[in-house]
Amino acid sequence: MTGYHHLKEHILKRIIFSQDELDEFLSYFTVKEVKKKQFLIQPDFVARHRSYVVKGAFRAFIVSADGQEHTIHLAIEDWWVSDMNSYYFQQPARMFVVALEDSTILQLNFEDEQLLKKKNHNYESYFRILAESTSAFLQRRIMTGLTMTAEERFNEFEQKYPLISQRVPQYVLASFLGMTTVYLSRLRNRRAAK
Repeated sequence: MTGYHHLKEHILKRIIFSQDELDEFLSYFTVKEVKKKQFLIQPDFVARHRSYVVKGAFRAFIVSADGQEHTIHLAIEDWWVSDMNSYYFQQPARMFVVALEDSTILQLNFEDEQLLKKKNHNYESYFRILAESTSAFLQRRIMTGLTMTAEERFNEFEQKYPLISQRVPQYVLASFLGMTTVYLSRLRNRRAAK
């Protein structure tokens, strides 16, 4: 079935499930095709799903009172995306989550995730591992934003995530890195000239 083998590999890198456990776990996910520019989540609506990206790219962002867009999260293949605060607490979302490319995702709804966690300790452990990884990633992102220059943030991102850098529009990457598109263009030109 479309994309399920990707999620299966993703899971088995993090925790050991028996074949029966894996089959049951995967049975709770549904495949969804998403068109470029289609929104998965919008502010004021509760995020009912977390989504595993099988194919494609997504941007999670907020819009400040002055209309400025701030990219919070980017996701490509083998990454998860949602407004996690809205999802975990079933409160209205504050973020937009939009497809940057035609994409395929596997979605798990909130109620089914709670059911899975109650059913089997291994399932609960998997979601705990995901939450720990996300928490550590966000802490590194905050520290990077507070301690590195814009150029250092760009260089680190290019080194760690070259595929994302090539696939997302320049204004999205600039927003994620906390700089203007003009400055990002300057950094890219400087790098290309070396």
